[in-house]
Amino acid sequence: MSDSTGGGESGSTSGQDAEADSEPPLRVPPLRGDDSFEVEETSEEGAPPSAKRARMNEEDQALEEGAKPVNMHGDTSAQASLQQEDEVTATEKGEGEQRKEEADEGENEGPVSGGGEKECHQNGEAEHDTHGEEGEMKPAEVHSSNGSADSPSEVHHLGLDFTQNPQMLTGSWSEYSRFPENYLKGCKWAPDGSCILTNSADNVLRVFNVPPEIYSYNWDLLPEMSPALRMAEGDTVYDYCWYPKMNSLDPDTCFLASSSRDNPVHLWDAFYGDVRASFRPYNHLDELTAAHSLCFSPDGTQLYCGFDKTVRVFYTDRPGRDCEERPTIVKKQGQSGIISCFGFSPCQSVYACGSYSRCAGLYSCQDGTLLALLPTRHHGGLTHLLFSPDGNYLYTGGRKDPEMLCWDLREPGKVVFSLKRNVSTNQRIYFDLDQSGRYLLSGDTEGVVSVWDTQTAPLDGEEELLQPQLQFQAHWDCTNGISVHPFMPLLATSSGQRQFPWPGDSDGDSASEGEGGEVVMSPQETRQDNTLSLWWAGPLGTPAEGAQDQSPAAEEACGATAAV
Repeated sequence: MSDSTGGGESGSTSGQDAEADSEPPLRVPPLRGDDSFEVEETSEEGAPPSAKRARMNEEDQALEEGAKPVNMHGDTSAQASLQQEDEVTATEKGEGEQRKEEADEGENEGPVSGGGEKECHQNGEAEHDTHGEEGEMKPAEVHSSNGSADSPSEVHHLGLDFTQNPQMLTGSWSEYSRFPENYLKGCKWAPDGSCILTNSADNVLRVFNVPPEIYSYNWDLLPEMSPALRMAEGDTVYDYCWYPKMNSLDPDTCFLASSSRDNPVHLWDAFYGDVRASFRPYNHLDELTAAHSLCFSPDGTQLYCGFDKTVRVFYTDRPGRDCEERPTIVKKQGQSGIISCFGFSPCQSVYACGSYSRCAGLYSCQDGTLLALLPTRHHGGLTHLLFSPDGNYLYTGGRKDPEMLCWDLREPGKVVFSLKRNVSTNQRIYFDLDQSGRYLLSGDTEGVVSVWDTQTAPLDGEEELLQPQLQFQAHWDCTNGISVHPFMPLLATSSGQRQFPWPGDSDGDSASEGEGGEVVMSPQETRQDNTLSLWWAGPLGTPAEGAQDQSPAAEEACGATAAV
């Protein structure tokens, strides 16, 4: 989600006003560490309350009688209390564990009854349903190591359908019109599918909750999305990523990392929008240097940061400057250039690094040993790479490079097939795979989204060009970000790019005025489209019926993800 300084478009827009509040605009009473909690129902007139916790006001503090905001480091008593509505008075961890055991014994009794508040079911029933109804709903097998997806991914009841164009549901556009040329730089679903994270040219990271109407299929009532959180960085954001085990039912796991120019790596709290910790990388001159790329290890214990010919590994439980340095060039052999992107194999202890030297390398997670260096086939520096869910293939794409490549890692250096997309700028253009690894999706600089079915590719024989199964016009400007929901047939796309005025536009007002004094817009200006969009990529016409046929457990699990 970042344009790097390795040349080309760096999105050099300096930090705009820090008007981006770190506080979420929509407030909900925080969950309490003890059993006394209050529920606020969804507003019927306006947008639903944000699932991101707002800080307690004075009234909350009076009700709480001195209790502190949520700070659950390993304490599951809050989740247990949500499953047992009538339990009261117990704040000690030991008693919380006892309540958890009692909740587990009652899992087969069905949904909690008696309260009637929707929020109670949304926040408390996810684990109850998904763990107690395992026979009914099986979680997606892919990314099973990601604990954050355990609860909501149980409701994998509809698959992707690319026999027809996806249907646009809603999005956010006025949020990005406050500043001129505030184009987006990508979007990423949270690992638990509860919200979306975006980056834009004003150096503000925004978190959007999924509108609850999507889960009830009331698509005619969908409002424009507003951010629940805004986190302002001090300068151009190079990269950012979610904590892989993020689960909105556990506030202690809700955070993300970001790196910006001339700043340390920040760990942001995804509930309050505050900086939770900082990782400070220093170069050989003991000067603070910014990471060009970021990626958490699959277990979340390490944070990998990419630099020029170096990877630095921080431990998430030890903020500060202590890190492990892993040079990518040893004795003039190895991978040169700025490490611009990372990817971890889901099956082996291997990670891949892409660099602006147009090549990718495979490394051991244990000590960073170079295992294989893939041939230089790209025409531009790599900006994104992804492993297939089975770990056998690696997809790579670069800037100013119309070709994406699929590498067979069982025979390093072998390209199975290539895919064509229109990438004519240095902007980072993301692509994504669905959870099964079958569909690969990517936007391009013309706003077109292409969908490829990788199962139609020949497994044997010569390399060939794979034709897209579907193409549709998602935006009128560059579609730079695309992200597939972890378990629902939902797509998120982001658009925009830096616009360069045509010669003559800077000559004054007379150069841009037509007959009658009317202002003539250049073609680039007329095609500006700085938007976050949500798309339904499932079967059309059947969702409402399918929703009625869902079991109560499935419906409540859907509601849990809506609130989270």
